Amino acid sequence: MDQIQTKSLPLTARTIYSSFPLIQSPVAPAHTISTPISFSGVGLHSGKYINLKLLPAPAGTGIIFRRTDLNNHPIQAHYNNVVDTTLSTVVACPHNPSIKIATIEHLMAALSGNQIDNIIVECDGPELPVLDGSSSQFNELIEQAGRQTLLAVIPSIKILKTVRVEHKDAFAELNPSLYNGLSLNLSIDFPAAAIGKQIFKMQLTPENFKTKLAHCRTFVLKSEIDILHKMGLAKGGSLENAIVVENDTILNPNGLRCENEFVKHKMLDAIGDLSLANVRIHGEFIGHKSGHSLNNLLLRKLMADKKAWCYLPSSARSITPEQLVNFSYPTHQIQEA
Repeated sequence: MDQIQTKSLPLTARTIYSSFPLIQSPVAPAHTISTPISFSGVGLHSGKYINLKLLPAPAGTGIIFRRTDLNNHPIQAHYNNVVDTTLSTVVACPHNPSIKIATIEHLMAALSGNQIDNIIVECDGPELPVLDGSSSQFNELIEQAGRQTLLAVIPSIKILKTVRVEHKDAFAELNPSLYNGLSLNLSIDFPAAAIGKQIFKMQLTPENFKTKLAHCRTFVLKSEIDILHKMGLAKGGSLENAIVVENDTILNPNGLRCENEFVKHKMLDAIGDLSLANVRIHGEFIGHKSGHSLNNLLLRKLMADKKAWCYLPSSARSITPEQLVNFSYPTHQIQEA
């Protein structure tokens, strides 16, 4: 392994970005957290106990995961780095794909919901803690840490035409919208009577995320649990971190947290997956029975079609998604494979 020396940047990146204006909506300033956050928990699929630390980062960093158990290997949170979407979103180091971090979507959703664009995420295991199966605790910890405005704008794009991906009767698409920001319209249809057909629509704002989505938990059918265990998944799953459904019955003693909790959790997942664009999307997301795989395929198709989107004018002066991938990570020593 070669050791790369990089210069540590000041938190506000003042020396680089001091000439960047603070842009009002629809183009918004970049943010990081004000103070570090540390916590621990069990991984949903690995069942391993994992320590997690969130660190402030300067503008232009993006969201970077570091495996502290594997020489601090950096993994950019980017749609091109997604290597698996089987019941969670998994990103890997482009230079060494065996170094992965799984189940990132709940944290990514909380970061997106709070408009945190620049942060270092350190963990000492193969996936992030599941906590209670939602984004609620992530959201609370981020709020406690506080949000710091940086002297830069986050790249923002406007959807110009519909981009759609399909698989059987499921689909996901992004459409032009008059709304400054991301609006979402999601529907699901499960044979289990306790879930059935559900639909939910929402405009993504920090307040809407906190009050309408953050507390909504992941779920599983009881009939699928043995299958998942044979696949080496859901080793850390329990009634404490997932809704378990058997036909028309919710097996969790306290039932559901809210009406339509199932579709709302799917929307939470979609927000986390779409945040891997590394830009703020101004458009409308519509999904039916969509999941991690379709969400990632949608981003890949969108970004490959240069006629489907454009940078918002002031955003063009900021760092592009491609530049974010190659950005010099803000740490004194990073080891690359």
